[in-house]
Amino acid sequence: MLETRGIVKEFGSFRALDGVDMLVQPGKITLLIGPNGSGKTTLINVITGVYKPEAGKVLFNEGGKVVDMTGWPPHKIFGLGIVRTFQIPQVFQRLTVIENLLAVARGQVGEELSSALIKRRWAAQEEELAEKAFEILDLVGLGDVWDHYAYSLSAGQMKLLELARALMAGAKLVILDEPIAGVPVSQAHRIFQSIRDVNARGVTFLIVEHRIDIAFKYVDYVYAMASGRVIS
Repeated sequence: MLETRGIVKEFGSFRALDGVDMLVQPGKITLLIGPNGSGKTTLINVITGVYKPEAGKVLFNEGGKVVDMTGWPPHKIFGLGIVRTFQIPQVFQRLTVIENLLAVARGQVGEELSSALIKRRWAAQEEELAEKAFEILDLVGLGDVWDHYAYSLSAGQMKLLELARALMAGAKLVILDEPIAGVPVSQAHRIFQSIRDVNARGVTFLIVEHRIDIAFKYVDYVYAMASGRVIS
């Protein structure tokens, strides 16, 4: 689904990525591990358009059509269905859980000025989006806190909310940056079980995580990085 070929990224004289080859299989969960400074986050930044590589390619297989998205801006990559979450959740703290999902839904008719004032043009879609949002919240285990403000959630629930937002945005590939960092063991397992449940519905995952004792139980493939290279 996603492939990097010979990715090189340099910052001045420092080579952060040195010819990285990686393949994320469709419908699978791929784990990326390595010590701090090994290049994991830099690679994710190249994949998601934050950085442009000095050399190499980032390819995305979209329904049998291979798209070379090397150097694309983040919003264009997002349009392919590639959604990234961060180690520190980037949610709307002053919105409720359900509002956080509705805010990221694509193609809302009511966002158009010509339609916003005519309720019949957006009311039916709004109802459909609400049903979808509740279904996603139930899937990730947040159905019972749908009306809570995001700032009131636990660290683990906040991570699940980010996952739910990615699904609401129509993600085909979700890239998770340390989804269980800072959460208790019991919640960490719950988060990874939710990832497995979502994966069972056809969503592909690329995950960066240090707590490999937990993560290994839930993933299909593992890549290890060191000094800007894939070593296994």
